[in-house]
Parts: sequence; structure tokens; C-alpha cells
Amino acid sequence: MLLLTFIQVKERPQESSKMEMLQKFENRIQPQQTIKQLQGKTLQLKQAVSCFKKRCTFAAWVRENVNKRECCFFEKGVRADVCKCGYSKTDHVDEAIKPEDFTGESWDRHRHIREVPTDAFGDISFGGLGQKTGQYARVSTDTSPEILYQLLTDQWKLSPPNLLISVTGGAKNFYLKARLKTVFHRGLIKVAQTTGAWIITGGTHTGVMKHVGRAVRDYALSSSTQGQIVAIGVATWGIIHNRDALVHPEGCFPAHYVMDIEGQGRLSCLDNNHTHFLLVDDGTQGQYGVEIELRSRLEKCIAGKRLGNKESGVTIPVVCVVLDGGPGTLNTIYNAMLNSTPCVILEGSGRIADVIAQVAGLPPGRITIALIHQLMKKFFGEEYERFPDLKIIEWTKKIQDIIRMSQLLTVFRISDDDQGDVDVAILQALLKASRTSESLGIDCWKRQLELAIAWNRVDIAETEIFTEESHWKSSDLHWAMLSALVGNKPQFVRLLLENGVNLRDFLQEEETLCELYKEMPGCFFLGKLAKRVQNSSRIRRRVIGIRSRNHSGELITMTHVSGEVRHLLGSFTQPLYLPSTTINQFNMSIEDSSSSLSKSQAGSQAALREAVAEAPRDPGRDLFLWAIVQNNKELAEIAWEQCRDCMSAALAASQILKKLAAEGSDADEAEEMKELANHYEKHAIGVFSQCHNSDEDRARKLLVHASPLWGRTTCLRLALEADDKSFVAQSGVQALLTQIWCGELSVDNPVWRVMVCMVFFPLIYTSFLVFRRDEVIQRETAKNEEIKTVEKVTGSTLRTNSRSLDLASLRRLKPLRSWSKLVSLYSSPQVKFFWNIVSYFAFLFLFAVVLMIDFQDLPSPLELLLYIWLLSLVCEEVRQLFHDPDGFGFRKKSKMYINDLWNILDVLSIILFIIGLALRLTTVLFYAGKVLLCIDFVVFCLRLMAIFTISKTLGPKIIIVKRMMMDMFFFMFLLSIWVVAYGVAKQGILIHNDNRLDWILRGAVYEPYLIIFGDFPQNIEYSGFDLNSCSMNGTDPLKPKCPVLNESQTPAFPEWLTIIMLCVYLLFANILLLNLLIAIFNFTFQEVQDNTDRIWKFQRYELIKEYHSRPAAPPPFIILSHLYIFIRNVVLCRPPIVCKEFKNELLESEEEELLSWEALMKDRYLQSTQQEQSQSMERRILDTAQKVTTIGDRLEREEEKSSDAMLKRLARLEEQVVQSARALQWIMDSLKSQGFAAKEAQSLTLTTTDESPDTYVSTSEKEDGFHVNARQFHYPGSKVTRFPVPDEKVPWEVGFSSYMPIYFASEDSEDQVDGSEVAASDNYKNPQGRTGIRGRGTLSRLGPNLHVDLVLTRWRDSERSVLEYLAVLGETQGLLALPAGPVQTTDVLPVTLKRTMGKTLYEKLNEKVSDGIKVFEGYVDDCRNTDNAWVETTVLNIHLDRSSPLMVDISNMAVSAYGSLLWQEVSGRARLSSNQRESLRQIAELHNRKF
Repeated sequence: MLLLTFIQVKERPQESSKMEMLQKFENRIQPQQTIKQLQGKTLQLKQAVSCFKKRCTFAAWVRENVNKRECCFFEKGVRADVCKCGYSKTDHVDEAIKPEDFTGESWDRHRHIREVPTDAFGDISFGGLGQKTGQYARVSTDTSPEILYQLLTDQWKLSPPNLLISVTGGAKNFYLKARLKTVFHRGLIKVAQTTGAWIITGGTHTGVMKHVGRAVRDYALSSSTQGQIVAIGVATWGIIHNRDALVHPEGCFPAHYVMDIEGQGRLSCLDNNHTHFLLVDDGTQGQYGVEIELRSRLEKCIAGKRLGNKESGVTIPVVCVVLDGGPGTLNTIYNAMLNSTPCVILEGSGRIADVIAQVAGLPPGRITIALIHQLMKKFFGEEYERFPDLKIIEWTKKIQDIIRMSQLLTVFRISDDDQGDVDVAILQALLKASRTSESLGIDCWKRQLELAIAWNRVDIAETEIFTEESHWKSSDLHWAMLSALVGNKPQFVRLLLENGVNLRDFLQEEETLCELYKEMPGCFFLGKLAKRVQNSSRIRRRVIGIRSRNHSGELITMTHVSGEVRHLLGSFTQPLYLPSTTINQFNMSIEDSSSSLSKSQAGSQAALREAVAEAPRDPGRDLFLWAIVQNNKELAEIAWEQCRDCMSAALAASQILKKLAAEGSDADEAEEMKELANHYEKHAIGVFSQCHNSDEDRARKLLVHASPLWGRTTCLRLALEADDKSFVAQSGVQALLTQIWCGELSVDNPVWRVMVCMVFFPLIYTSFLVFRRDEVIQRETAKNEEIKTVEKVTGSTLRTNSRSLDLASLRRLKPLRSWSKLVSLYSSPQVKFFWNIVSYFAFLFLFAVVLMIDFQDLPSPLELLLYIWLLSLVCEEVRQLFHDPDGFGFRKKSKMYINDLWNILDVLSIILFIIGLALRLTTVLFYAGKVLLCIDFVVFCLRLMAIFTISKTLGPKIIIVKRMMMDMFFFMFLLSIWVVAYGVAKQGILIHNDNRLDWILRGAVYEPYLIIFGDFPQNIEYSGFDLNSCSMNGTDPLKPKCPVLNESQTPAFPEWLTIIMLCVYLLFANILLLNLLIAIFNFTFQEVQDNTDRIWKFQRYELIKEYHSRPAAPPPFIILSHLYIFIRNVVLCRPPIVCKEFKNELLESEEEELLSWEALMKDRYLQSTQQEQSQSMERRILDTAQKVTTIGDRLEREEEKSSDAMLKRLARLEEQVVQSARALQWIMDSLKSQGFAAKEAQSLTLTTTDESPDTYVSTSEKEDGFHVNARQFHYPGSKVTRFPVPDEKVPWEVGFSSYMPIYFASEDSEDQVDGSEVAASDNYKNPQGRTGIRGRGTLSRLGPNLHVDLVLTRWRDSERSVLEYLAVLGETQGLLALPAGPVQTTDVLPVTLKRTMGKTLYEKLNEKVSDGIKVFEGYVDDCRNTDNAWVETTVLNIHLDRSSPLMVDISNMAVSAYGSLLWQEVSGRARLSSNQRESLRQIAELHNRKF
């Protein structure tokens, strides 16, 4: 069917394409639309082909690997048309139906059911609301679980689980309390969602499977955007209703399945909320429970897989969740716990779950047969009457064993306040089980932590793992930290940092950081990094001259990361990571290789490498950078809290994110990056505000200190590069800029005083002008005087040390000398600015005088002075272009220069002046040159506006003017439409064929433009027409051409039309458009007004920096300074003078002190932020809602407690009434029988009671002596099952009339008892009581079987600090054993040790037996024990001195045995069996060692 459908789909596009091509050539209509339709159909065809190929591949794999089972021999069953397999005669193949007279073999399921390729697989659609779909496959009971796991993961594309939840319980519909149902649904889905678990159930729409399906449905409805919950149903094929719809040899894609609940009868429908189905087929129909074995094997297979496909010792954990259930569920729980699978029982769900929950808190000895009878009757109701007594005894024994394995049992009680949700109970059960799994051979705590990380449940890790019992070292958690970082689990990262992980130790090796970048999730930065690695490899091959055949590429190194980060931060920064010596020669970034660096930069590569090598590495910075480049906000927040230079880190993050957002192509991701950049700008503002409020001087020092952690750049430079206007606009930053602007002058000096001192400089030697150093000295002196006064008054000497330091620093601060004051005055940027303003006004005045008064044929002296003046301006512009103290490089510096509007005006004015000068010096173009110089004067005047940028009042207004100019520029396009439209129409109506271009433009453009401003033309109406003001034929070049005239020499144009056109034009142009322009200006003003202050403060920096670096002399005298700079830097090649105002290199001690203080301020800022968040309205509402929910839950719990207590009291009262009635009836019967019957009844009653409720009183005292291993249901090494023996029936003294154990004796033993073994067995009785099996089992003889455990001990060193024992590596991986074996007498060692230790060593040790100490001798609870045979062990300790010759023999044997003999420390962590561990404990007591 699929193939035919595919062929039809394939043929239809060809036919349609032919028809469309014919239409195209016939009609020639919309060819582009036809092409698009063809392309769309081609795409659909390709998709259909791809889907068809995938389905064919899947179907081929299923037919090859998955089989079903079918009956191949029909034999009549109960009904004539139904086979003994349960299927009808028509369901069998022809060869299975034999003739009626066939008298051959009878039907047998093992011989007459065969495997054939499955015919039911594909997609299943349930229809109804939501169109729920899933995937299914019919599989045989003998299918390998590995094949099923491949089907789930490889074919159905399920991600391997981090947890397997097997939900079992009642298969019939049962009532679940509303609250318990809600808690179960919520908890099950939460644990599956957070851990990435698979849920496995029976898959049908009944009982517990139905509840699981509804939980999955509720999740799908509430969170459709998140990942799908995987619910796998493992059901029996033969009990599925409407299964015929699932059958198709080629698979169904999809199969439409109808859930017919009412008509299903004894069968069951599949649950429509499960996502995947494995339908187990054994060839029969109508038999339930067929899937149990295969489901168990599948769960065991999944449990053996490595967690997360990693090479770790942790496998996928499995947990069994039980609701309700009957005897079959009890068997499931018992078998699961024998396989070390933890089980979670939900109390209140009914039947067997409630029975186990009721006895969970009791010791096994108190769980009696009578108690189980009572609980079964209570929770099973009428169903209890059908239970035989032997089954009750068996279930009692199983329940006792279940309770005994308490580490694997968790009872969820909804009434407990501290129980939490079901998800917490499930995960706690797994962790509790892992704590006691000592035989696994791995560290218990590490396994638990790895599970918690895989589940991403930090709450479980916090409460269950990082407790007082666990002690972690930083190195023990490094693997967990790496896993949490790579897995993007920020809460775990924070938890690990809080519990001992040292970032410095974690990132000490560079390989760890490289591994983080290699494991980085796909992001834009990773793509850029990959390109850089490829380019680096290509450049290396080109430089070295080797053409490598293997172009697989090189691995990411920190050199590549450093280059890419430097590209994002800016070339003015130094590399963050030290490049290797081989790479550094040619592995340059594209930006660096294309841009020309300054000579000072290019000549200091060695110094740069040295600086990077000396720069300290900050692990917080490394982790923060790794998180920022991948736009991970939560991880970045945690790492930022660990950064040392946090303010620089926040500003660097802002720059990196904004650069990535600008270069990226994903608009949504770019928006997220910008939001995160603004977030870290706020962080920087918050920290700086705390710093500035605490200490202004230190805060200013933070702004300009060269950060060794961020490429030797400053916070201020990073903020400017990142365009962080809000940060730069902070009052503390502006105070620093103002301080730099004033230089050595005090910021409190009025401007007029500074101007007066510029002219009358001797005033600076008076107190007329205050210098900054004088202020510092005065402030420090006042502080010291205050301290001295306080010490005199209080007598305290606490401030003596600090005062001595202040006095020392005060002595270093001396007042400025006369010459220094003069230099400080004229080198102040503020004074330079004022002098340049004066100079510029003088320049404009000279320029105007030359243009208007003294513009001669030959340049006059004033004009020559003007040329010299301009030359000084040109030199200054060149100096500004090449002045690069930050190390941007010429390319970026020139780009920054051009982006400044004032620099554009400077360049434009200089170019116009040079062109005008060139034209002016010629005779022909003399006047044109003057005109050009006049225009240039306008540009120079416009440049004068730059002086207002420093003004706090006018500076922001200039920004508004710039924005309005842009608005007006675009407005002119709109206005020009109306101007040209009206002008051309008017010119065409009035003037006929005017061929003069100047008058055409004047009439079509110029005159309509003047009309807007009220200058109306006179020729648009008759009354204003004057024939003398125009030229008839347009011959007069000074007059416009006359309009078209009629015979009476009056205008012939329709006056009404021209007037209407003029009115309409004035209405739109003069009223509408001009008012629109005013509205636009008003909107721009209102919009920009709020931000102009920030923008002005941001742009103020460049002006301050320009005048800070500018020579002191104003033009034209500045040319002398330029000459000095040229000679010093170019001719003499001296290094440039380093100024500390914008970049200050601190000493290491100062740096450390400053960063420590900054870290303290950061902590205060984070604390205040947390307080604000906790006190916010949203947080309060959330807290209130949570408290209300908690109170509501508690009230419901209390209500349920009270109702349950009332029911228990009523039940107890009813029981007492019944007992009273029975007692009264017994008294009456006794009286009637005259006493004899009464005594008999009394004895009978006592006898009955002896075996029931009171038995546990006598037996509980002996509970500790009961053997447990000897009563396991499955006897080891055979398929024999013991008779169940509950604890109360173990002693031989207790009557047990139902006790009928099977007799078993292994045939492997050579020793036989004289006479009949069965008869002889009655002569031996196990001294510890019943075991559930008779005979000698697998033991060698009836009665006691002697066994010796040899414990060889030694001291590890001469100080006797550690006691060690000799262990043998067992067959089970990771499990050790003591040298042991069976013996005939305890005076010799077991003969089996010859193979382990060698003959020579064995004989020497045998001679030492008499010197050994028998630590223990007696009965051992061995799983091989029977009623008539048991093991008695002697633990023999032989302690060896280190100087003993036997030590040499043992060492030689250990070497030759390839590690099978090991010396191990005597401790409680020994990986031994429980019996041998107990023996080792006694050895430790013997030697006074702690176990």
C-alpha cells in the first residue's frame, strides 16, 4: 500500500508539471507563481521520499530482529473452533490445521509454538481530542532485551534514561483518594521530568497503568512546550482488545486504534496516554502475566547500562513504585528487592501496598501469621476468603524478608509532614539503597552524587548527600564540578562551591579549561572559535611550508580562546592567556594581521608575553568568561560572584555580549545577549556605587587601574568600548572626569577665577586659586588633628598606628613649588580648552578679515598668518589621528576618528581650505577660490559649536539638535514631493515650452519652496499680472518667460485652477507638513531629553581626553609643540610619556588591597540586592501564596489524620464488641456442658492462641538468634524452592503442622552417609531451627560441615598504625574474600588453599596453625544450610611479623598470582561478604583496632 501510494505521489507532480508548463507557454501568465508551486511540490515530494525511506529502513530492521510467536498445531480445546492456545481456527495458518482423523502428538506449548517475523509494528493513533500518537511493536517472549533497548533508543530515538521507574500494582480499577492521586500524579511526573526518566507500566487502560497514563496526560496538557515524558507500556499481546487494527506485514504508519472500554470483556484496551508499547506475545490468547518475565529482563538490561553513556562505574538506577496490588504484586516486590531494586510503597493506595505499609515499622519477629491474616482480611475484604493458609504463610515469610531489607523499602505516607512529595520519596529510596550497596566496589557517596547530578536534583543532594556524615575534599568533587558545568546545572555548581570545591584547584590545569571549551554547547562563539582554529591551522601550514594530508584540524587551545576573546574585547587589550612560543610566531588573529599596530606595540611582543606570563590567573574569571561567551546567565552569575576584579569582569562581559550580538545573525539570541549585557552593566553600576559611597578615592582608583586579569585595560576603557552610557553617567565616574578636566587645579575653583589667572598668572601664588594637592594636605591635616584631639579626650591609642601611616603619607605630599604651579595651571585640560577657544575665535576673526578686507591677488601678511595658523590646525589633527595611548591600532583609531562628527567637520574644512587656496593662487579661478573659502568659513563657524559640548547646559542641547537634523533630513524627502508636484504642475500650466534650465528650476522648485514662507508669485492670477515683468519669448535672460496670452494680451490660463492648486498646496505644505515637522521635533525632544544627560556625559569623556593629551600652547603656537613631539618620538625614538590619569599601573600589594576591598563591596551589593528582591512585592506575593498552599495541605492532612483516627477507634471498638460476644458465648457454652466441655474448650483455645497472636512474645526474644540466609526461598545452585518458614515457626519447639519441606541432596558430593541417606537425615537437626528444606543440599555431608576462614594479619609499618589482612580477589568483580575452605578437622588448613597460595606457602602456613588464635568457632548462617546439614566455621587468625620469612613468600606469591592476593586495611569498608566482615570485626577487636 505504501509503495503504491508513493508511486502515485511521484506520478502526480509530473502530470501536473506538464499541464502547468503548457499553461505557461499558452497563456504566459504569472510564470513566477507557477515556478514557486513547482518548487513547493518538489520539496513535498522530497520529504515524502525521505519519510518513505526511513519507514522502509525501520520496517526492514524490525522484520530482521523482532519476532512474534504463533501456534503451528491446531488442537481443539474447550470449544470446537478454538485451539488450546486460545486462538480460533481461522487465526491459524493452513499447515497448522490437521485432518480430523489425525492421531499424532498432542498440543504442547514448547513444541507447537514457533517464532516468525513480527507483523505488528509502527505508529499508533488513538484519535479523539489531541490526536494522541505513539509507537508500538509486537515482540516475542524470547526477544533479547538488548534488541528491545536498541529498538527504544536507536529506532524510536529515545534518549537513554537517567532513571528507570517501574510502576506496578493493581491491574484492576481501584479507588485512589483525591489527595493521594494528586500527589502521585504530580510527584511521578516531576521525577520523570527533572531526571529524564523512563516510566514502565503494564500499558493497559486499567488500574495503576491508567493512573500513570492520566498523569502523563495532565503533564502534556499543562506544559506542551517542554520535553515529552516517556511512558513505556509492556503488555501481553493476547489480552489486547481490538489488536487486529495493529497488524500489517509492512507496518502501520499509523494504525488507528479504537478504545472500546465497554465491549472489551475479559480483554483490555491499550492506554492512550502512553507513548510507546512493547506487546509481548507467547503464542497464546487470553492469558494475563505473559509479559512479566520479559519486562523483568528488560529492566535488568537497562539497569546494566552506564548512566549517561559515560565510562563511569554508575549504571542506570531502577526503582519500583507500588500502588495497590495483590499477591502477584507481592512477588514482584520480593523479586525486585532480591535484585537490589529499591521499592516505594504508597500507603493508602490499597491491598498489598497497605499491608506492607502497616508492618513496615515493626521488627520482622513481630510480623506473625496471625497479624498478616488480620491485615489481609482488613485490606482485601471478600477476596481474603479465597486465600489458602499455605499462601498466607508464604506471604508472611516474603513480607518478613521485605521488611528485613529495610534499606530497599520506602513507604510514602501522605500524612507525614516531613515526607515531601512522591518524587522526593523515589529519589531518597534510590540514595538509601546506594548507601548500603557495599558490594558494588565503588565509593557510596560518589555514586549518590553522580546520580543526583544526572537527575539534576539539587534538593536531594543538599538534604541527602552533603550532610554532616559525608566529608568531601575539593579534589573529590572536581569530576562533579566538571559534570555540572558541562551539563548546564547551575544550582549544582553553586552547591558544590558551597561544599568545598576550590575553583583554583579545579582549574589549576589548563587542560580542564580546554575541556570545558571543547564540551561547550553549540553557540555563536563556538562557531567563531572553530573558524579561528581552522585559520590558525591553515596559517601554520602555510608558514611552516608543510602540506598536511590529514586536515582533521587541531584541538581547541587557550591560545585560540585568547585570540577570539581579544577580538571581542578589542585590540587595545593584551591576551588573557599566554600563547605558546611556537604558536606566537605566526598564529595571529585575522583582525591583528589585517590591522597595522603602532611601532611601540609591534616592538614589545616579548614584553607582552612576559606581562601575560606574570599576570595572575583567576579561576573565577576563567569560569565567568566561559559562561559569558555561551550566553549562559545562571552560570555566569555564579562565576561572577567568584571573580576577583568583579567590576572589570562585568564591564568586559557587557562588551563581549554586545559584540557577539552585533556579529550574530540570530535576532532572538542577539536580543538575549543585549539583555544580559545590560544586566552586567547594572552589576557594575551597583558595585561602583557601593565603592563610591564607601570611599571615593578608592573608587576612582578602581576606574583607572590597569586590570591584570582583563588584558591590562581599565574599567573606564571597557565601559566606553561597550558603550555603557549608564555606567559612565554615574556621579563617581563624572567626578573622576571632572578631576581630570581640572588637572592639578581644584574642582571647586570658579571658572572666572581660572580665566583671570590665565591672563594674570601671578595670582596663582596667592590663595586666589586653589590647587588639588593643597586640598589633600589640608584634609589630611584636619583629619590628623581630629584624631589627636579624640585621643587626648578619650585616652585611647587604637588609632596610633593608622595616624603614623597618615603622617608618613602626609610628609610625602609636599605643596607645589612656584614653577610646578605655573606648569599645572597651563597644562590643565580646562585651561587648554579656554585658550583654544580664544585661539579659535581669533582664527575666525582673522579669516573674516582676510575674506572681507584683505583678500589681494598676492597673499598679504595677514593671509600668510592665516595659512600658518591653518597649518598648525592640520598638524594637530594629524597628531590626534596618530596619538594612540590605548593601543587601538591605526585601523580602529582612524575609524574612531571618522565616527566623530566634529572630526568630520575638521577634515571637511581643511580640505575645502586647501582646495580654495589652490584655486585662489591661480588667475583664472581666483574668484572661485574666494567663494570656496567663504563657504569654508561657514564650516569653520559650525565647528565652533563643539566648544559648547563641555557645558552642562548647552551640551545636551547640541545632541538634541543633531537628532532633529536627522529628522529634518528625512522630512525634506516628504516635503520635496509636494514642492515638485505643485511646481511642475504650475510651471506647465503657466509657461509654454521654456527651454532655459535655470528658469525652469526656479519656477518648478525655488518659487514653490518660497511660497511656504509667504513669498507668493504674481503671475498666478490676473490682477497681479504685469506684462513688463516677463519676456514674451524668453529672450531676456534676466526675466522669466511670460505665461500663455490670449488675443487681448492677457493670461490665458484658468485662474480658478491655479488659485485652487495654490490653496491646496498651502494647506498641505504650509499647515500639515510644517506642523508635522514641529510635532516630530517635539517628539524627538521629549524622547531624547531623558537620555541627553547620559549621552552628554558619555561623550564628554572624549573631549576631556582630547584636551588632556593636547599640547598646552594654543594654535598657532602649538606648531612648536608638534615639532618637539616629532623630534622626540620620531627622530630620537624615545618612548611616549605615560600618563596615569586614564590608566594607572599599581604595585602588586596595592592591587591586592584594592581588589580585596572591591570584593567586600561586591558582597555588600549582592546582599543589598537580595534584600531588595526578598522585600519586593512579587516576592512577597509568591511567599504568601506558598504559605497559603502549605497551610492548606497541612489542614487537609490533619483532617485525614482525624478521620483515619476515628475510623481506627471505631474498628477497635467493633473488634472489642465481637470479642466480648465470643467470650460470653463461650461462658454460656461452658456452663451448659457442666464444666468438662469448658475445660476442653479452654485448652483448645489456649492451644490455638499458642500458634497465633501471642507466639511472637516468646519467639521475639529469640529473634536475634534466627538464621535468615538459611531460609531464603531459592536454594543456591539449584532450582529448588524452600518451604516458607516465618520467623515465629523457626524453632523446633514451636508447632508447625503445615510444615512440609522438600527433600534435596546434590549429586556432586563424594561423601555419603552410611545406610539410607533419607533415613539418616532424621538423626540430624539444624541447631538453629527450620530452614524450609530437608536433606544435605549442596553440602558434602549431613550434620555439621566444618569450614575454616584463615585471617593472616600484619602491621603495615613499624609504628603499628594500620592493621592489614591478606585477601583473595573473588570471582565477583570488586568483591574480596578471606582464604577459606572446607576441612575434615580444624587442626589443618583447607586443601583448596593450595591452588590459591601455592604448595610451599600452604605447607609453611599449615605448620603455623597451632600458633594461630581461634577468634570464632560455631554455627554460621549460610544459604546452603538445610534442616539436616549446616556449616560450622572456625575463624583462625595468624599474625605475622614484618621480619618473618613467610612475608617474603607471601610477597612472591602475590606477584606470581597476578594480583589475586592483596593486603588490605582492616576496616568497616572491607569488601567482604557479611559473614566474613563479621569475622574481620572480631579480628579488629582482638588487636584493639577500630573497625
